Amino acid sequence: MTATGRREVTRLLDQLERAYAGDAWHGTPVRAMLEDVDARLASARPVAGAHTIWELVDHIAWWLGAATRRLGGEVVQPTGGEDWPASPAPTFAAWAATLQALTGAHERLAAAVGRLRDEDLDGPVPGKSYTKYVLVHGVLQHELYHAGQIGLLKRAARP
Repeated sequence: MTATGRREVTRLLDQLERAYAGDAWHGTPVRAMLEDVDARLASARPVAGAHTIWELVDHIAWWLGAATRRLGGEVVQPTGGEDWPASPAPTFAAWAATLQALTGAHERLAAAVGRLRDEDLDGPVPGKSYTKYVLVHGVLQHELYHAGQIGLLKRAARP
């Protein structure tokens, strides 16, 4: 495999890293956005009718996992409460487990993307009308959209 055969894959991996923990152009990456969030703040609902930070983190992790599974050839659609799972009781341990699940979801997605070659990116996503390239960019856009919501919820919850 030549370096040019993985040029775009390398760029996608860079974007995944920047969005989650790296030097993000848009501002604070997701991991840093969550560093000062505890279980109390994560479960707070400062905006009536809006999701909590905890719900957003679970939602992001689920979709990162769905993207990973789709890259692996599965047809994936959320069922029941998978897309927006109910948050557990707001304890330190439960929040730590949620953050660990998010990190694991990122790592698994990066590993799945890292196994691709550039020519794989033009391949279809099973059960969808778009390519793997669009899937990876889409899940990045989705994560950053919700990261912005997390930032707003943090501001709304703190006087």
